[in-house]
Amino acid sequence: MDRLSNTVRPYAWGSISAIPEFLGTPATGEPQAELWMGAHPGAPSTVARADGEQSLTDVVAADPEGELGPEAVRAFGPRLPFLLKLLAAASPLSLQVHPDREQARQGFADEEARGVPVNAPERNYKDTNHKPELICALTDFDGLCGFRRARDAADLLAGLDVDALKPYVDILRASPESAALREVLTAVLTADRHEIAATVEEAARAAARLADAGGDDAEGGTPARARAGAYAVCASLAHHYPGDPGVIAAMLLNHVRLHPGEALYLGAGVPHAYLSGLGVEIMANSDNVLRCGLTPKHVDVPELLRIVRFEPGEPAVLRPEAGPGGEELYEVPIGEFRLSRYVVAPGAAVGPVDARTPQILLCTAGHVVLRGAAGQDEGGELPLRRGQSAYVPAGERVAMTGDGTLFRATVDV
Repeated sequence: MDRLSNTVRPYAWGSISAIPEFLGTPATGEPQAELWMGAHPGAPSTVARADGEQSLTDVVAADPEGELGPEAVRAFGPRLPFLLKLLAAASPLSLQVHPDREQARQGFADEEARGVPVNAPERNYKDTNHKPELICALTDFDGLCGFRRARDAADLLAGLDVDALKPYVDILRASPESAALREVLTAVLTADRHEIAATVEEAARAAARLADAGGDDAEGGTPARARAGAYAVCASLAHHYPGDPGVIAAMLLNHVRLHPGEALYLGAGVPHAYLSGLGVEIMANSDNVLRCGLTPKHVDVPELLRIVRFEPGEPAVLRPEAGPGGEELYEVPIGEFRLSRYVVAPGAAVGPVDARTPQILLCTAGHVVLRGAAGQDEGGELPLRRGQSAYVPAGERVAMTGDGTLFRATVDV
């Protein structure tokens, strides 16, 4: 077992206080958005080995089968296939979508053939992998995820009573659902920039009024309280991204509030954006992002429309399912990562947890002591308090004691 030293990423949307408070460290006065735990080359964690402090990337590269296990290497190659994060959003992230594996391979090959530099701002595909994600709330956590039913989106837009939005309302009410959502999203993202900026400004003023008034209780559509919440999101997004067409695009999506312990799985083609809150996020090791709006960065509308899945419906909120040995699992349909939670009570030992694959263990509450065949401390023990994490290579048996909550990230082979 190795205690991890991790890097904080200071993106502009990050919270100034949430991660420092969680880690028990002084705030810097600058946004602290994400704490990365893993072997991503952009900010790998480090571990103390016999030769001194080493990046986890180098540790894995030196002995992939020994660190990851032969099954994980056969399935996903000689690198840690997931990245674990602590994410703290104080303002909205960009509205975005991720490709599936085949789309990523095709997109990467196309951009390589066209000679688009991998660091160019207009580059969509940095690698050939997909990027499914899971976000688990540690505090109340707000986000956008997947398309609303077309009729509900039509009712929301109609309630704003903005003339420029009325053609979209008609499309959403008259056309087949998936086709209507595609047509409206395309129209919004390809509209004249000056005209859509004026529409966003007018819609934001109307949304702010309706949010303050508690929504519109007209017949049909979502209940008044949920509608007021959707209008509040619209007004907030317009405040952060004035004139951005993504503000209107976001009205087509479901607003989701997660309570602590609840999670969302975001598969390929699902448009989403995180709005606010603190959570544990895990994802496949990829940097492939196509943006839909709420960003000054490049938006490739034709490629975006190739990737987005126009499948309306309620997003599935995940809750951990109790399993053997005290493990509470967040079930997802992919193998690159597997996230579970242990609530360790005083006087009770959990485990040993025997893994054929590598693990990263993150303490999110209280304190937990890891015990294994080898460890940093005398006796093979490694104590973790809130915010601290550990890397356990494949094949190591780990038991847990203490009084706290531990998240376990590993690979499902």
